[in-house]
Amino acid sequence: MFTANSPEKKPTKTINFLQTRICFFLFVIFFLIQIIVIFVSRSSRLCLPTVRTSAVAGEEECPSGKVYVYDLPSTLNEDLLLHNCTDLNPWNWQCGIGTNHGYGARAAELRRILPENLAESWYRTNQFSLELIFHHRMLNHKCRTPEPESAAAFYIPFYAGLAVGKYLWTNDTSVRDRLCEKMLQWVQKQNHWRKSNGSDHFTTIGRITWDFRRLTDPGKIWGSTFLNMPEMRGVTRFIIEKAPSDDRDVSVPYPTGFHPSSTETLNQWQDFARGYNRSSLFTFIGATRGWVDNDFRGLLVKYCYSEPGSCRVVDCSVTQCSTDSSVILETLLGSEFCLQPRGDSFTRRSVFDCMVAGSVPVFFWERTAYDQYQWFLPIEPESYSVFIDHEKVRNGSCTIKEVLMTYSKEEIRRKREKVIEIIPRLIYGLSNGGLGDFNDAFDVAFHGVLSRIKEEKLVV
Repeated sequence: MFTANSPEKKPTKTINFLQTRICFFLFVIFFLIQIIVIFVSRSSRLCLPTVRTSAVAGEEECPSGKVYVYDLPSTLNEDLLLHNCTDLNPWNWQCGIGTNHGYGARAAELRRILPENLAESWYRTNQFSLELIFHHRMLNHKCRTPEPESAAAFYIPFYAGLAVGKYLWTNDTSVRDRLCEKMLQWVQKQNHWRKSNGSDHFTTIGRITWDFRRLTDPGKIWGSTFLNMPEMRGVTRFIIEKAPSDDRDVSVPYPTGFHPSSTETLNQWQDFARGYNRSSLFTFIGATRGWVDNDFRGLLVKYCYSEPGSCRVVDCSVTQCSTDSSVILETLLGSEFCLQPRGDSFTRRSVFDCMVAGSVPVFFWERTAYDQYQWFLPIEPESYSVFIDHEKVRNGSCTIKEVLMTYSKEEIRRKREKVIEIIPRLIYGLSNGGLGDFNDAFDVAFHGVLSRIKEEKLVV
């Protein structure tokens, strides 16, 4: 016999079963969403600048004022990165730029020659990654303000090097200027640009200045006209090689692979470089330029091969220098001096690789370093380097080995000590606020440009 309640028992079991299934599927969906969120957030940190929560500095910590960072359309910076390229590739100059905020992937190969605690601070950093490194550091700086009205200066995070670099070898010159023009059109609509016409604005360019100074002469078709555009006359730009005649260009060190996250690690590296056994008198690292008349680098390679007891050579046309930094670093650490001719332009990244390794640079053109990087290098060139005129080397009136052997061990030690002393000013640390008691290259540039803008406003 059925009771009044008996017809409800079967529906109750069915409802409970359905509720259990629904809860299970909701849990699975929620779990999958969490996985997707974590994956996306981790992937974005590999490529794009991020803002970390930090205390805002008071006025006393920012004596030259604060900086407002423009939020540009992503087509002018982030969208220019290669998201499917996570490491250096000798056949694609853009590879590795977007990894780890521009610092690159860890240089695991250096564990072969370095102590573990020091190897962790070395990365495969692309030499053209300056724009991304500065953007990330600027977003996280204690003197950054979210209120443009309280800013003393304005930072434009335009990735000009990426915008122009990908079209440098095409025949269409107009495409090289397109994004530069779009950026200037955008920024000219901003109220604070209108107030100063850009004189209190600054930016970073990750390639040499000559890639942005195309002339009107039809025969001069290389590069973009970005730095010749009238709107850029008042804008300060940090750049890896400046034009001697343009004081708005401020040359800053090429990014190297060393990015310590603490003062302690920096000091340990300085001690390591200071005490390393240097068995070679000098070294040359680079590739020849067969298409260049009287190629000086080719001359140095031949000379080094003729002096095997004094010179170590790394021929980058044979060795994959871009993918195995251990070959370069081990050679620099083992040499008293490193030869630094001009590169494809007057400067080259190897100058900074050399000094970070504690090797004394030997220059052959004054414009390779002495006429550049005044904010970062000692005023007295002879305190940290050697100069040999390239013409004297060419005509045989002096030989490199004979010049370098005139320096006593004590003189070399003093030069090396000066090189090691300035390493903090040549590197870009991982720490957002610099390296404690030291100012790294970013800090030197940041405080330098704010001081200059402040002084210029006082004059006006």
